[in-house]
Amino acid sequence: MREGERRVVVTGLGAITPLGNDVPSTWEAMLAGRSGVRRIESFDPVNVPSKVAGEVRGFDATSVMDRKEVRRNDRYVHFAWGATVEALRDAGLANPFADESLADRTGVIIGSGIGGINTMIRDIIEAHDLGIDRIGPFLVTSMIPDMAAGFVAIQSGARGPNYATVSACSSSNHAIGDSLNLIRRGDADLMIAGGAEAGIGEIPVGAFSAMRALSTKRNDEPERASRPFDADRDGFVMADGAGILVLEALEHAQARGAVIHAELVGYAATDDASHITLPAPGGRGAAASMRGALADAGLRLEEIDYINAHGTSTGPNDRSETAAIKSVFGERAYAVPVSSTKSMTGHMLGAGGGVEAIASILAIEHGCLPPTINYENPDPDCDLDYVPNSSRTAEVGTAMSNSFGFGGHNATLIFRRFADG
Repeated sequence: MREGERRVVVTGLGAITPLGNDVPSTWEAMLAGRSGVRRIESFDPVNVPSKVAGEVRGFDATSVMDRKEVRRNDRYVHFAWGATVEALRDAGLANPFADESLADRTGVIIGSGIGGINTMIRDIIEAHDLGIDRIGPFLVTSMIPDMAAGFVAIQSGARGPNYATVSACSSSNHAIGDSLNLIRRGDADLMIAGGAEAGIGEIPVGAFSAMRALSTKRNDEPERASRPFDADRDGFVMADGAGILVLEALEHAQARGAVIHAELVGYAATDDASHITLPAPGGRGAAASMRGALADAGLRLEEIDYINAHGTSTGPNDRSETAAIKSVFGERAYAVPVSSTKSMTGHMLGAGGGVEAIASILAIEHGCLPPTINYENPDPDCDLDYVPNSSRTAEVGTAMSNSFGFGGHNATLIFRRFADG
């Protein structure tokens, strides 16, 4: 943060995940160490190698959208709006915005890794089998990754900066970080930011399986399939969901008497410039992102109390992130608790960072660290404190949240307990 820039706080949280269709149920499941991974039910997985996923269950889009809009929009938009409704309610904001001046000063950035991919696949198959005239009129607006941000603006009336960040699994962190900077420099007073994803389908699961990225060893034990940092991990588990934050200029939040969850104090983004899927040797890009976020926040290494890791449950990522943490923190790396909530949610791709930011904020608020479940066989290359298997009470003043994506994208956020003055 530079001199003269505004402080930015978090006043609203919303989530739809494999663990629950709101923030309280998701957080409760995380602290209990419950897995949201099950055998795939949205399609018959008989033809794909990986038969498990973190599917959202029991979410009724008509509870937040009329039936016409449900039909017109892809499921990732349903999730984005559902989580936004909760976040706005949590922030004590009217929906749509009753204050015209607030609407003009409110923006939306919602990231997604693959947008409405399953709607696109469905219409392509229908066009191939039945004719090009069977393509639906809402294919384009369903498949493009920016439609979640656009739909949220239309429904809420937010007329400020609006776009999508599309950077694979770091999309949410980029959305939140960009929103931070927009508020800091005065381009908006309030931002709705995060990510949404609904990528579970036969072809996407088959595609990630073809590149040997997904877990296949525990199709009969789905709850044990996602196991970050464990020596017996064999790939990540696909998941769907959304995580949305309401970010606000401090003086604006205080003027309306908003409850403040935490302050967002640091953000940085880098790229490995190394490989399309594999992390850079030694995690150099991830380390640069963490160092940049620390510098942006003006924090010392010893001020970080918890790291919510990207922690995908793949061999290369977990080793690389561990190496990056050691590179940044040195010997102190062994004293900083690190956990991967993907062990419970699975990997929500572009939505993952939004939910993990919420987990980081709640760790600060509640003084409790979510665990890394299924950590049973230590990997010699992954030898940090991963908060194994059970949540832990801890004093958390400052939390770092990492997200890394295919293409070498790295983005790090730092949240701090709010203190006035």
